[in-house]
Amino acid sequence: MKSDRWTRRAMLMLVALTTVLSGCTTYVTTQVTAFSDWSGSDTSRTYAFTRGPAQQNSLEQQTYEIEVANELATRAFRQVDAQQAHYLVGLSYGTKGETINVTQPVFYSSPWPGPFWGRPLDPWGAFGPFPPAYVSQSYPVFSHTLGIRMTERATGKEVYNVMARNAGDEPSLVRAMPYLVRSALADFPLGNGAVRTVKLPLDKNAGVSNEAAGVPAPASIAPTAPPTSAAVVAQ
Repeated sequence: MKSDRWTRRAMLMLVALTTVLSGCTTYVTTQVTAFSDWSGSDTSRTYAFTRGPAQQNSLEQQTYEIEVANELATRAFRQVDAQQAHYLVGLSYGTKGETINVTQPVFYSSPWPGPFWGRPLDPWGAFGPFPPAYVSQSYPVFSHTLGIRMTERATGKEVYNVMARNAGDEPSLVRAMPYLVRSALADFPLGNGAVRTVKLPLDKNAGVSNEAAGVPAPASIAPTAPPTSAAVVAQ
């Protein structure tokens, strides 16, 4: 548990540092973890969504189900009435916000003339080293998650459970959801215990990413519409 907390803090710190270094971006990045006992065939890929008590009559739930259904359709799944479905598909999702404090060194040149006078940001002046000053800044970080759980309707047996997670300075889960959906179902079905990093091309027409140019980051901020180009899946 302690190592998990440190890993999470390190990820959030990297997100914050990447936000500081933000520039021209091309990809958004999502971590995906799957647990699988999948043995289904294309002929049995019929499903219906199932909802928890808090998800009943929810327009938000309906919106996310449509996005998942569109992605499942590309993998030969067909949505049917619950009584005819081979699988039941449940969704879980959420957003958690935190504030990360980042302390950065600021170097100053020597205030006295000397052989190195005039060098910007030079920590070594004419008469010796000048220690840097440190400035702390706070950055909001929002962690978005989507879980997709598939069970056999007849037996209740869980056959697939996948979690997608990304983080960034975008507070809206709605804007993050298209990337979460595509990442969660990329290369379906993954093996049991598989952990993947999925990079999706950034939609240039909407949304931003906190992955700075040349700096990989475990974060993404999604556009309002799903990107159309192919995913890049890294082990």
